[in-house]
Amino acid sequence: MKDDDPLRGMRLLMFVDDVYEDLELWYPKLRLTEAGGHVTVAGPQMGGIYRGKHGYPCRADAALAEMEEPDFHGLIIPGGFMPDKLRRDQGVLRLVRAFAAAGKLVAAICHGGWIPISAGVYRGVRVTGSLGIKDDLINAGAIWEDAPVVVDRNFVSSRKPDDLPDFCRGIIAVLTGSQ
Repeated sequence: MKDDDPLRGMRLLMFVDDVYEDLELWYPKLRLTEAGGHVTVAGPQMGGIYRGKHGYPCRADAALAEMEEPDFHGLIIPGGFMPDKLRRDQGVLRLVRAFAAAGKLVAAICHGGWIPISAGVYRGVRVTGSLGIKDDLINAGAIWEDAPVVVDRNFVSSRKPDDLPDFCRGIIAVLTGSQ
């Protein structure tokens, strides 16, 4: 494995739906692909085109309902208003629980933390997120920290788009076992 391809052969799942935070989807997708990973973006409909908060489109590679945890090494959840919609989907919540139970990467940035909250996987986990969901995280039993990135075992979290470089470094560290 080359140093510039630390994720070679790894498959990663990323959620998408309308009103995702543009940078929080595209920056990790491109950075993790650059590191050799294969990122599958799954939305409610395969091939559906979803618009970010700032209007940037993303075509879903796959349908959420067809995704299964054993097919992936980790999960990335962008923020925006998308997580508030997807957290109501029981299939999405089962998928998040499966990743957490398997000890696989569960990474969420900004409001993306709403989905692990609703999945019930943050109890006792050190996390960060948007200040707008700080109370939600604490009420879900998470241990809040105000930091650019928080890595707790297989969980990686960040607060906002400015934290994306740290977020991606945290994801790569967890996936390569170098944290």
